[in-house]
Amino acid sequence: MSFFPKISFQCEVEQYLTKVFRNNELVTALGTQEAECKYQSLLSRLSHPPSFTTVRVNTHLASVKHVKKLLFEEIQKQFKGLCVPVLEHPKLQDILLIPVIGPRRDLKKHASEVIVGAHCGYAVLRGAHVYVPGIISTSRFMKAGDLVSVYSDIEGKCRRGAKEFEGVKVFLGNGISELSRSEIFSSSCPLNGMGIRMIEPVYLSPSFDNVLPSHLFLQNLPSVVVSHILNPQPGERILDMCAAPGGKTTHLAALMHDQGEVIAMDKTANKVKKIKQNAELLRLNCIKTFCYDGTKALSVEKREGEQEGPPFSPESFDRILLDAPCSGMGQRPNMAYSSTLKEVTSYQPLQRKLFTVVFKVNHSLKSNIDTTSMPNMWNS
Repeated sequence: MSFFPKISFQCEVEQYLTKVFRNNELVTALGTQEAECKYQSLLSRLSHPPSFTTVRVNTHLASVKHVKKLLFEEIQKQFKGLCVPVLEHPKLQDILLIPVIGPRRDLKKHASEVIVGAHCGYAVLRGAHVYVPGIISTSRFMKAGDLVSVYSDIEGKCRRGAKEFEGVKVFLGNGISELSRSEIFSSSCPLNGMGIRMIEPVYLSPSFDNVLPSHLFLQNLPSVVVSHILNPQPGERILDMCAAPGGKTTHLAALMHDQGEVIAMDKTANKVKKIKQNAELLRLNCIKTFCYDGTKALSVEKREGEQEGPPFSPESFDRILLDAPCSGMGQRPNMAYSSTLKEVTSYQPLQRKLFTVVFKVNHSLKSNIDTTSMPNMWNS
């Protein structure tokens, strides 16, 4: 039985997905009832967090065994007596798994309520505390130190600063307010610190705020698998074509023992800055970043000299990784997907254009196309 409601879509998107999932091939293979059952189960699972929190060890700096020991000690501090194991992935040697405990159905709800935005709510379900920018509403007389129940406004209908909210809200757990209502909403300048320290989340998952930041990288499992499949080797020249925020980029560099060259490209300057920050945090030096549109990454003219940045001549790389922009529909948890059908289907032409550039840059190399979060969410 689901703890949260299944993910909701705009009507036209739901009709589109239903039609796609009820295709003749699937119905013939499974039968109408079984196909529908699997589809509904998928929609329900998307609104819940994964069963494990996945972290990648930065093997460039430390061994998996050492980091595993440090992480286990940190988790025991957070959970105070509750013994939660840290597991090594049976096939991916640089991955650690922490079981997510929940849903915890016996939590008592408090009279004082805090309403947070949907994205803040999803972060709470993955182990985060509540930070002030994510708070939309609180009870009228909330003070610092109060026990509060935290809810997610999944439909985005709560008015900022409201003293009560009777709309659709989903219970995320209980916490302690770090600030009063007046401090949150009456401050002359925006606050960015912690607003609610979660002490009884519905899903118990460790917080990774400033936890071994140079040794661990939070990364979903499909994203980790991609770099292992590409299998970059020390000394090679690799292109990560749509690289932000740098999870795969830094993974490639670590797999190469920081030997060779990883070219990380993204067309948004702030995102390129984030890649640089992650590379510096993980102390990886073989990464070079460029702010550039991937659809224009192929040079149509012969290049002169030793220009290292884009556009690139054909056969410039040993391997290429392309994580093309997508709908993000398979990201978990998500209780209300707000994109329109036009937005959902708009990614396919861009993906095809990027794929074409990849094969023109070097048609003979071993490329890897990341399809872990393509427009059809069942690819996740």
